[in-house]
Amino acid sequence: MSERNRPMGRKPGPVKITTPRPRSAAEVREIFERFQAANPEPKGELEHTNSFTLLVAVVLSAQATDAGVNKATRKLFELADTPEKMLLLGEDRVRELVKTIGLYRTKARNVVLLSEKLIAKFGGEVPASREALESLPGVGRKTANVVLNIAFGEITHAVDTHVFRIANRLRIAPGKTVLAVELGLEKAVPPEFGRHAHHWLILHGRYTCKALRPECGRCLQNDLCDSPDKRAA
Repeated sequence: MSERNRPMGRKPGPVKITTPRPRSAAEVREIFERFQAANPEPKGELEHTNSFTLLVAVVLSAQATDAGVNKATRKLFELADTPEKMLLLGEDRVRELVKTIGLYRTKARNVVLLSEKLIAKFGGEVPASREALESLPGVGRKTANVVLNIAFGEITHAVDTHVFRIANRLRIAPGKTVLAVELGLEKAVPPEFGRHAHHWLILHGRYTCKALRPECGRCLQNDLCDSPDKRAA
C-alpha cells in the first residue's frame, strides 16, 4: 500500500524478528551425550605449554585458523614462554615471528603490551578472573572465556563463529548475537557437560557442520537436526 492510500492514523507495525524455539532440556542432554560418547575428552587445537602461552595463542587466533597460529607460535614459544621473555624478545621480533597471521602488527603489539601488564599488575602470572583478563590489551570476552575454561577449569562458553552456528542450527541456544548465544548456553547446557561443551561445538562446526557445505551424512546429530541448512545425506 502506498503512503497516499494508507488509511489515516495507521502506521506500519514493527517488523517481528523471531528466533527458533530452543530445544527441551531432554533434547539438549541427548545432543551432549552423543558428543561425549564420541569424544569423551575433547581438546582445543591451539598449541600451548602454560597459561601464558595459551593466552598469547588465543589472542593471536582472532580471525585466523588454529593451524596457522600453531605454525607461527612454535618458534615464538621456543624463544618466549613467559611474559618476561616476551618483553626481552621485543615487539619487532614478535612481529617478525607472527607475520604469517592476519592483523599481525596489532597482535604483536598487544602480545608485548599484555606481557608488560602481566608483570606490572599481576606478578607475571595470568589472572584467573574475567575482569582481570579483559583488562589486558587484546583480550576480549571470548579470549577470557577460553583461558578461564582451559587454564583454570571453569565452565565457560566461548562463542566463536562455529559455536554460534551450531548453537543456532541445533537450537541448543538460538540467538542473534554472540552474547545471547553465550548466555543461552549457560542456561541450556547441563552442568556435567559444561567444561567441554564449547570444544564439542567448535570441533563439530569445524569438521562436520561446516558453514557452507555441512557434512550431514556423517553427523552425530543428523536425526535431531531440523535446520534449514540441512543437506540430504
